[in-house]
Amino acid sequence: MSGPLSGRVCIVTGASRGIGKGIALQLGEAGATVYITGRGLSPSGDVKVGGTLQSTAEEIESRGGKCIPVQCDHGNDEDVNKLFERVKTEQNGRLDVLVNNAYSGVTAIAESVKAGNTFWEEEDGMWDTINKVGLRGHYIAAVHAARLMVPAKQGLIINVSSPGGLMHFATIPYCIGKSGCDRMASECAIDLRKHNIAYVSLWPGAVRTEHVLSFGKGNEDQSADDKASKMMKRMIETGETPEFAGKAVVHLAADPNIMKKSGKIVHTTWVANEHGYSDVDGRHHINPFSIKYMLNLSGHTWLAGVTPEFIRFPGWMVAAMYHHF
Repeated sequence: MSGPLSGRVCIVTGASRGIGKGIALQLGEAGATVYITGRGLSPSGDVKVGGTLQSTAEEIESRGGKCIPVQCDHGNDEDVNKLFERVKTEQNGRLDVLVNNAYSGVTAIAESVKAGNTFWEEEDGMWDTINKVGLRGHYIAAVHAARLMVPAKQGLIINVSSPGGLMHFATIPYCIGKSGCDRMASECAIDLRKHNIAYVSLWPGAVRTEHVLSFGKGNEDQSADDKASKMMKRMIETGETPEFAGKAVVHLAADPNIMKKSGKIVHTTWVANEHGYSDVDGRHHINPFSIKYMLNLSGHTWLAGVTPEFIRFPGWMVAAMYHHF
């Protein structure tokens, strides 16, 4: 299949559903050979929202792409080692893009938020539940990816992160993990720059994943008059599809000036605005750092409608709001 990424080799971790699946679909559609990972090829009894590696692979193939599903637990170092050895063998040592997306803490986070737990009220294993496959797993995968990319003097590594790394949100282990993902990108980028390898942290907005939609249905009648609940509902209703992040990854991978972004946080809407594309359903997503977005989210839709999107909070101001010294 021809496309902007024809001939490229990519790995997307945690691609059975959600953002990982959306990224894998877009990479395959762009012509790349995509290795996707997940803990199982077939449905698991403990997953209530559906989605499997096999179904993702079949959808990529139906769009004309090439996909290799690989069963891999990113909390198991041996599994990860076997994954990269397989790619090295089958692709003659070539790896162009690694997307670190695998995550195992979604359900635990949702349950913690629902219960209103403080960090000391969590189970002792909460840290590992959230960050073993997430933060630690991303680092281990990045190490293996770099070993393939450095000899080739090219490559791109992306951590799927979120604004949770900047502010207090959901649970403490989640915030620390996302902050670590952002810092990982900036620090690893320093070592990789001389080898022409970029490392960025990608922030999607609110994404209408299977899990998010499922949680929304389960809580649609709760706190109907609560301001925060209304705001969350509005975020979900206007949220991105999982493939919007995939479009961002494709454009980042095809960007000849990607090294200018290395070490930085990149939001999906920024990439869309730079390259002039919409979501797969035709919607335009507003920059979450814009005044327009804040007004719309708070329910002042009439005022948001007449406010230009380019009026936004500068990045340094956002960062300064959450500095701790």
